Amino acid sequence: MSHSVSPAVTRPATIGNRLLAALPPADFDLLAPELETVVLDQDAILSRAGDQIEHVFFPNSGAISLMIDMANGQTVATAAVGREGAVGILSVLGPSPSANTAIVCAAGTASRIPAWRFHAAFNRSPAIRHAVHIHIRAMLIQFQLGAACNALHPVEARMARWLLHLRDRIDHDVLPLTQNALSEMLGVRRTTVTLLMGNLRASGAIRSDRRGQIEIDRSRLAAAACECHGNMRLEVEEIFSTNTARSRVLVVPDAINESGDAM
Repeated sequence: MSHSVSPAVTRPATIGNRLLAALPPADFDLLAPELETVVLDQDAILSRAGDQIEHVFFPNSGAISLMIDMANGQTVATAAVGREGAVGILSVLGPSPSANTAIVCAAGTASRIPAWRFHAAFNRSPAIRHAVHIHIRAMLIQFQLGAACNALHPVEARMARWLLHLRDRIDHDVLPLTQNALSEMLGVRRTTVTLLMGNLRASGAIRSDRRGQIEIDRSRLAAAACECHGNMRLEVEEIFSTNTARSRVLVVPDAINESGDAM
């Protein structure tokens, strides 16, 4: 009489997403059987505002922007998520429609798991709950500082901040953005973006802008940005470093260790 044997769950040698990589093996194994790698195509919509969240995405590369859609058709980005975080993870707080639309703003890959399976593992694992707690705190920093920045700072400084924000996540000076996508993220007219891009090119902060790619000079762009980019980075670094001193659940991202970047 033969018996079926379930395949052993093995932890990959390298895990691109830092929330997953930081989990102890036993806790990662609660998620591993249901994790699948999916391609994040540029401009793909992972979920729409008002939809029930069906999957949690853990980016391994690329970046995802969280967009708010207004009744008049305008949009604005409230946060960006890269391999330091996850999209759909806030669904553990309770069943409710998504408050935003998640759009891939830089192509890459992600580990995806059904939301209900992630919720079950969340309920069983203190380590997963701790990781979610840190992620939520880091996202709140983005939301709070982003709201203040949008209200108080000039559009050019905000655009520079967003370009740096995206650069932090993809770790490359060539950003896969069109001016139209940037106008939607900032909630301004395309003509405004064109004007501001010209100003940043003149200052050397942007080296080129063609064929849906914006090449930046990081140091000069930082000089054009408001203080919110640096403040956000420092606040998030403090969240990570404080919590990793107490627990081995989450490690400080390499970007923080090597260059001071975070989130």
